[in-house]
Amino acid sequence: MKEYPFSKGLEDVPAAESVLTYIDGQEGKLYYLGIPIEEWAENSTYEEVALSLLLRRLPTKGELKVFDAALRSSRDLPEEVIDFIYDLPPQTHPMSALRSVVSLLESYDEDARRDDLDAKFRIALRLIAKFPTIVAYFDRVRKNLDIVRPNPSLSHAENFLYMLTGKIPTKYESKVMDVALILHADHEMNASTFASMVVASTLSDMYSAIVAGIGALKGPLHGGANEAVLKMFDEIGSVDNVEKYIEESLAQKKKIMGFGHRVYKAYDPRARILKKFAEELSKESKYYEIAVKVEEYMMKKVAQKGIFPNVDFYSGIVYNALGISTDLFTPIFAISRVAGWAAHVLEYLEDNRIFRPSSIYKGELDKKYIPIDQR
Repeated sequence: MKEYPFSKGLEDVPAAESVLTYIDGQEGKLYYLGIPIEEWAENSTYEEVALSLLLRRLPTKGELKVFDAALRSSRDLPEEVIDFIYDLPPQTHPMSALRSVVSLLESYDEDARRDDLDAKFRIALRLIAKFPTIVAYFDRVRKNLDIVRPNPSLSHAENFLYMLTGKIPTKYESKVMDVALILHADHEMNASTFASMVVASTLSDMYSAIVAGIGALKGPLHGGANEAVLKMFDEIGSVDNVEKYIEESLAQKKKIMGFGHRVYKAYDPRARILKKFAEELSKESKYYEIAVKVEEYMMKKVAQKGIFPNVDFYSGIVYNALGISTDLFTPIFAISRVAGWAAHVLEYLEDNRIFRPSSIYKGELDKKYIPIDQR
């Protein structure tokens, strides 16, 4: 049999060429379109980041104005889809609700039956606009609250918090949410982006590709990690239990959630930004105090091995401080990352080749079939 190189989980195996995102894992740096993530977080908006990724360049003022207006006018859902959300069992996980509703939306979109990239771009815009609405509507319906319709006078981040809580957020709260969305918008060839690209490479529709991304992001080793971090803090209980919890977990080879990354071997730059917000929003909260102690102790134990806090470590604390339910953390990740999924799909389809990796066969050959009554 032919011998193949093998990398478990496709670690460090290039699957595509891209101009969208670059990660320097050794130095702990992240770039969108060659611009450091810190500059995007300080100077831009999620709307501009999303359009920049879709266009693969910085937009003009006029282009951004048109895109922003299109987002604002595309936020709401068909009434039949809203009825579907009301019919979902309240115990449904929000990521499952998001996955199902996005799949259903294909039936109401004429562009879903077209194959050209312009149609796929329009679908991407609509999904970016509608993801916050889906998540907010489902959260309010399951809590027996009236849904809050989108407010076209509010920005993307402002409007999401408004639909979720029914109150116009403060400028600071809106800024925090906007930066959180910017930080999660893309991250090179992660599992959910790759899943979207694999589906798109078969020339399936854009909705199917995005649903694949949602399904991959739902897993606790990917998007679900930020939920797991807060659950870990609850297990720890107090600052006094941190060292014992970590020692016992490491002895049992149990993962400390929010630490370590497949790519970063230095401090995740997104975590640095979110740590500042976590401190400002919840400096005296139990979660923040435990997080600081966990980070301090873990840095002594594993920093020399290249294991540092990742974006999930502080994002949950930030969302919790904004009053957001824990099981909405991963859907918020999806609200942001849908721009990255769509951008990678559009980029890849310009020079498409269906993904068809190989596997290494480990079984025997030329065995004889044994009839069922002789086994």
